[in-house]
Amino acid sequence: VWRVEDHWASPLETLHQGMGDCEDFAIAKYFGLLATGVAASQLRLVYVRLQAGGADGPSQAHMVLAYYASTHAEPLILDNLITSVRPASRRPDLTPVFSFNSEGLWQGTGSTSAGDPVSRLSRWREVIAKARAEGFQ
Repeated sequence: VWRVEDHWASPLETLHQGMGDCEDFAIAKYFGLLATGVAASQLRLVYVRLQAGGADGPSQAHMVLAYYASTHAEPLILDNLITSVRPASRRPDLTPVFSFNSEGLWQGTGSTSAGDPVSRLSRWREVIAKARAEGFQ
């Protein structure tokens, strides 16, 4: 879409382009839900390994958005590859690698901090700056 490797688009860039990849859709959903009043602590962008074509199929990098109704709730997965929102337990094709939001960075989807996402993820830092310039918080 962007003719560069692994560009992370802001929500308005994705809307203007009329298409995007998995990161772009997850980011747009994240900022859209924040704008409706969902707390950042309830949302995580999750970098996963997607097992395509069953257990013996090839795996590929993918990003989804996880929504946590409460702190210890099973997350619901919002994924641009399927039309339904499903609990994580119904997505055995996804293996979390790391997750992040504007408040933190974690290994997998656990609770152990892996540092500051803004300082450790340059693409995330760039997206936050672009989204803020577009009026998102």
